[in-house]
Amino acid sequence: MYLQNEIPSSRIEQATMLEGLLTARATGGSADDGVYQHLRREFMADPVLCDLLPPFVRTYRNLSAFWPYIQRASETYAGRREIINKAFTPLMDRLEGSNTAPGDKVASDALETFDVAGVHSVWGKAIARRSTDPDGAITVARTLLETVIKRILDECGETYSDKDDLPKLYATVAKLLNLAPNQHTEEPIKAILGGALNLVNGIGTLRNRLSDSHGRGGKLPIRPSPRHASLAVNTAGAIATFLVETYQEKWEEP
Repeated sequence: MYLQNEIPSSRIEQATMLEGLLTARATGGSADDGVYQHLRREFMADPVLCDLLPPFVRTYRNLSAFWPYIQRASETYAGRREIINKAFTPLMDRLEGSNTAPGDKVASDALETFDVAGVHSVWGKAIARRSTDPDGAITVARTLLETVIKRILDECGETYSDKDDLPKLYATVAKLLNLAPNQHTEEPIKAILGGALNLVNGIGTLRNRLSDSHGRGGKLPIRPSPRHASLAVNTAGAIATFLVETYQEKWEEP
């Protein structure tokens, strides 16, 4: 049985301990419910990792409540171990780096310095869902851009309407930050900034056609895959980082 003062500090060890407690409870062993509740609260409070927790961890606040669920889920110890192990795979992959992309840390660092509670939290949800929930990840990718843009506009005292769509919001912030293609004469710069505008429009289109934000019609609806989600999330992260860094350079200079 674990003591709370023996709980490891690293997330991956904490996740391993959490999985072990659930497995022990599910297979007739002893498990410290106080430690389970402590670890559950730690992960639930992490905006990046919360969505990767097994659904039964998010649902059941203590091991007593978990027990009837796992009893119904499988009659055998082997089956219960398999259910728990499989449910922890997305979280473990994330903690071990299997669900990360080269640009994740760059975007995370920039967005964290800008707004931990708001923008960075949305970014965490986007990358967490990239492989496990492509529908949701595409939706959150657009939300990330909208959140960043509106936050910058608010900070600069610029007004916008709740009815403004993403392309219009981006056009407003691009003009404010001198990022509109028509504000430049150098062709390479205009091409890059025009490409950014096209990417923003593309994310909006991808979200409308593939994400879970609208009902799908037709007999053969298109289902997004993790690669679609990665495209949307990685692109949104890059543009959001570009906007934040430009804003900080232009508006937060000492």
